[in-house]
Amino acid sequence: MYLADGWKEYGILDAGNGNKREFWGDVTLLRPDPQAVWTMEDAPCDAVYLRSSSGGGHWEYNRSLPESWTIRYRDLKFVVRPTGFKHTGLFPEQAVNWDWMREQLTGFERRTGRSPRVLNLFAYTGGATCACAKAGAEVVHVDAAKGMVAWAKDNAAASGLSAAPIRYIVDDCVKFVRREIRRGNRYDGILMDPPSYGRGPTGEMWKIEDDLYPLVELCAKLLSDTPCFFLINSYTTGLAPSVLANVLQLALPEGKVEADEVGLPIRRGRLVLPCGASGRWMPYA
Repeated sequence: MYLADGWKEYGILDAGNGNKREFWGDVTLLRPDPQAVWTMEDAPCDAVYLRSSSGGGHWEYNRSLPESWTIRYRDLKFVVRPTGFKHTGLFPEQAVNWDWMREQLTGFERRTGRSPRVLNLFAYTGGATCACAKAGAEVVHVDAAKGMVAWAKDNAAASGLSAAPIRYIVDDCVKFVRREIRRGNRYDGILMDPPSYGRGPTGEMWKIEDDLYPLVELCAKLLSDTPCFFLINSYTTGLAPSVLANVLQLALPEGKVEADEVGLPIRRGRLVLPCGASGRWMPYA
């Protein structure tokens, strides 16, 4: 398992009964998590997300909290904000992939004489964008949601990356990739974090079971002659890690492929909370 165990300002205190109890800095939240099928004891929290029987949900606050605050991971800093759809703007388990991508980018400029170029698709609030930019990469950040792209800019600013070479694009990812192929642009690292289902800014439909493999095939045409990595993240419970490995093995040039679950440690009982899967491709050394 790829375990994101490098956090100091975030952690899961406990999980069970379909929820997880987390600390985000000095704030404690209780949020739903369908993977936590075992039991846990009740404990006080600063805020609890309650699902509605008609869909969606709302936060119930036990003390006054700021609208947003920041937490740090290594040399990165992120804006945390509880949203009406239970998320906080950050997926902490992805820290293990941030570290891996930075490792793959290490020494690139020394070997090639130029900065690496990274494409981040379905880029959300830009955790991976910030990580790659800190490693010296030029990053193209693409997401269909204008509000998430604005949040990504806030995260870059919090991490001291306002002047970094990051290009922010609000667009449908598949359409953007097709245009990049026609323009002849190439990237040394490509990552994607696609939803199970989604819509682009003009109503384009996305269904991961139907659309993931064709997109990876397209993205293979964007890899440079000096590639560093290709990363796929998936939260879709029906897709095993081996599915991601197969997609990478078939769609990309020959290289080293691995895939596994991604997880976060739980402080009680040395448990681990599974948080989806990642598939990784890298060139042979």
